[in-house]
Amino acid sequence: MVIQTQVKSVLNEIEEEEQRVQQLEEELNNVQKSTEMLRASLNEQIQKKATIENGMQRLRENINEENGNIDVVQRVKVLLESVEALEKQEGELRTSCEQKRSNLQAEVNELERISNSEEINSHSGDLQSFRGLGENWQSAKTELAAKLRAVLSLKRRLDDQPSPSELIQYERRFSELYVQIQEKHQQTRQYYATYNALLEIKELVQKETSLLNSISSQFQDAMTSTAGRAKLIGSMEAVLKGTQQKLGKVQLGLQEEQRKCDVFKEENAASVVEQRRCSSILKAFQGECTKNEKLRRQTSA
Repeated sequence: MVIQTQVKSVLNEIEEEEQRVQQLEEELNNVQKSTEMLRASLNEQIQKKATIENGMQRLRENINEENGNIDVVQRVKVLLESVEALEKQEGELRTSCEQKRSNLQAEVNELERISNSEEINSHSGDLQSFRGLGENWQSAKTELAAKLRAVLSLKRRLDDQPSPSELIQYERRFSELYVQIQEKHQQTRQYYATYNALLEIKELVQKETSLLNSISSQFQDAMTSTAGRAKLIGSMEAVLKGTQQKLGKVQLGLQEEQRKCDVFKEENAASVVEQRRCSSILKAFQGECTKNEKLRRQTSA
């Protein structure tokens, strides 16, 4: 911060010197312009003087010719006074211009001396060093800004991380959602099981209806001949065999479901025992927490 202030101070001094030089150059240009104007005015006065002198010469010649005319003498006096006033004004203008020119030349010489002096050179060296320090400061500032951005990015990432209380809430909510999903899954499985059972019942009813229709259509023919009775008995035995096979499959499925039910019962019993154990542990932990709180209050009191 101190280096930046020193750099600003030196830069301000240099800017002031440059402004001063520029101002003096403008004043010098203005004086040169005014000098040219004065020179033009002086030339005009000189021309007027020459004109007046010519007029005076003619008047002198007229005086010599007219031998002392009074009006001519008065005119000559007026012209002489005008000439003297113009000469006086010319001298004052010359003196003023010379004075201004000398003053401006002295200031220009002083500025040239200052610009060529060792002080300006030392200031230039200091300015170069200050500029180098300023560049280093700017690069350090840029690096610091980049690090600050990185820190802010890390801070935002840390803020995005959930707190322990939020994690507990998330875990509780996930547990609730898991229970709901399990319930929906169990309900869906029951729906599918009911659908499959009803579909099997439908198939059995259709087969039974088809069998009864077949028996009803073949019964009259079977009663009229021995071959028809044998054919009816064979078809009935085939139906009985298929029914027994179907019954065997159903019994196997029932046994599998019974086995799964037994496994679920055992798991449920183990879960109940574990729940009771966890409840007793939780109760004991709450009791210990209560004792710890009482001891803490006693020690703090």
